[in-house]
Order: sequence, then structure tokens, then C-alpha cells
Amino acid sequence: MRLEVFRLDLGMRRRLLAVYTLGMALYALIIVALYPTFEHSTGLDNLTKNSPTMAALFGASGSITSPAGWLEVNLYANFFPLLVLLATIGYGASSLAGQDEDGTLAMVTTLPIRRRRITVEKSLAMAAQAVVIVSVSTAFIAIGYTFDITVGVADMLGASVGVLLLGIDLGLVALVVGAATGRRGIALGAASALGAISYLVSSLAPVVHWMRPMRFASLFYWSVGNNQLTMGISPSEVAVLVGVALVLVALSVLAFERLDLH
Repeated sequence: MRLEVFRLDLGMRRRLLAVYTLGMALYALIIVALYPTFEHSTGLDNLTKNSPTMAALFGASGSITSPAGWLEVNLYANFFPLLVLLATIGYGASSLAGQDEDGTLAMVTTLPIRRRRITVEKSLAMAAQAVVIVSVSTAFIAIGYTFDITVGVADMLGASVGVLLLGIDLGLVALVVGAATGRRGIALGAASALGAISYLVSSLAPVVHWMRPMRFASLFYWSVGNNQLTMGISPSEVAVLVGVALVLVALSVLAFERLDLH
């Protein structure tokens, strides 16, 4: 019986995954297609140039009407990671805690599979869903090269990897909290709150002096908040995000081993 839980969970969420993927892909296509219309708009640049705080909240680190700035403000700094997080956090909260509340997790554990393997397979299923959404969305963003969006391919792929790892990390936070508490709402709330705080810290750190040291504790900073779209994602940033994921998987295994099922 190989990756039985993995296949089962993916099968149960295939329709929802299709909705997330199609929605993100269409949004990405609209954004890149609109770029030529706003490419020479000085009003947009003035909006953020005269207000560093406004620029920070939008996730702008330079000109909004530059190819990288356009993708950053409209995709990579906000909506793209948000949609991926909706998928991964939602799955992380429902895969253990949600199934436990529904009374179906106990049946899964009757299979000849150890709990640690169930946890690992569920983690892999979540990662696979994120890979599908990010890969298809990135392919549609790449269509932007026909609409004058000339961002380095390696930088764009690196930024997409950052979005992917961010989604996996915060999805695993929901998985850990769900495995520890057995409550879907608590898991969903905790991961969502951490994501929101992480976003605010990463966004405001450039303009709020006392927040600058805190940016290193933000997953958004390591994934999409440090100019990854123009400079690419560094090996150290990937190492941090992957390291966090591995730690969270280990914590999920330990928590699920101790969870009393309904």
C-alpha cells in the first residue's frame, strides 16, 4: 500500500484544487495582459513615490510600472501568496483536525499505516497541491513576455519558489496546531494570524525603524519580501524556508502521535 493517504487526500480535494488553480491562472493572465495599458502611467508611480508607507503596504520596492514592480504589486507581494495560503492553510487545518472532528480520521488510522506515515503523506499531499497551483500560475505569468513584461526567467521562477515554500510552511503550521489540538478552527485561526502578522512585519519593516530587526522572523520576508522578484531567491532563503518545513513536519508527527481521536 504505497502513498494511500496521499492519493486519497488529493482525490478528495481535486475539485477544490482545480478551482484554486484556474482562478489564480486567470487572474495572473489578466494582470500580465493589463500591463501595457499602465506601463507609462506616471500617476501610479507617484502614488507610492510620495508615500513610503503606502508603497510598503502595496509591497512595492520600486517603480510600480516597471515589469518587476507590476508583478510584485499585483501578484507576488499579495494575491499570489494569499491564494496559495488559502489552499495550504485550509488543507492543513482540515486534514487532521478537521477529519478528527468529522470522525473520519479514526477510520484512516485503522489502515495498516503508522501515524507518522499518515502525517508525512498528508504533508506531501499539501505540498503537491501547492506545486500544482504555483506551477500553473507561473506558466500563465510567463505569458507576460508577450505583453512587454521582461523579468528575468530565473528571478521569476525563484520568486515562485518562494511563494510555494511560504504556502507549504504556513500550511504545516495549521497541520501542527490541528494535530496538537484536534480543532480545525484553532488551527485555521493560528496559521492565518501568523501569516497576517508575518506579512505586516515584512511589509512595514522598510519604513518602521523598530520593526526592521523583526523582519528576520517573518516567513514573508524570506520568501517574497526581500526583492526576490528582481534579485532571485538566494540559497540561504531557500534553506531557511525548507528548514522551517522540516521542523514543522517533525512537530506534526510528534503531535499526532499524542492526539486522542474521536
